[in-house]
Amino acid sequence: MTMYQTLLFDLDGTLTDPGEGITRCVQYALASFGIQEPCSNLYAFIGPPLLDTFMERYGFSREQAAQAVVKYRERFAPIGIFENRVYEGILPLLQELHAQGRRLCLATSKPTEFALRILEKYELAPYFDLVVGSEMNETRTHKDEVIEEVLRLLDLSPAEKAQTVMIGDRSYDIRGAQKWGLDSIGVGFGYAEPGELEEAGATHIAKTVADLQALLLA
Repeated sequence: MTMYQTLLFDLDGTLTDPGEGITRCVQYALASFGIQEPCSNLYAFIGPPLLDTFMERYGFSREQAAQAVVKYRERFAPIGIFENRVYEGILPLLQELHAQGRRLCLATSKPTEFALRILEKYELAPYFDLVVGSEMNETRTHKDEVIEEVLRLLDLSPAEKAQTVMIGDRSYDIRGAQKWGLDSIGVGFGYAEPGELEEAGATHIAKTVADLQALLLA
């Protein structure tokens, strides 16, 4: 397997488990529209852009979805952002990759402002050379757009790009990587549906953090 030198990590469902915070904030947003949902029905919101998911799952217009995102952030910024935990084994993996001189980048659809706060809170920030997320105005929310910006900032040579991999837990990560000719690792400990990562065409599958360690540190 390629010894990847540049690693693009997704955040939600890959480095951290944000399930409680995201679903509670979506629940809060939906309640403002008179929709009552248990958190167990809202895991589809973990990974893809919020705006899109409100429209796809609840038939919201773009304006309604934008209003829902505002309500979501009303709870997320002070509370939901830290209803979160780092997956066991992720911190030592990042430490070892950093010690080996690998280039670590965060590539998330979450707003950069929120992603930075999470990395700082959980002491992951020192291991990342670059952090790219979406904007608060709902631009650059799709993973292929995030990856495009990472690649623009890194300005990799063709040889360096061949040693670059996107690591994430949803099909959006895999397809975003494919659009830019990158390899991908789909992690099975996040929020992918059964078979989602395989169907999307992930280059490699890591069912556990230990599997991910074995792939990256081999």
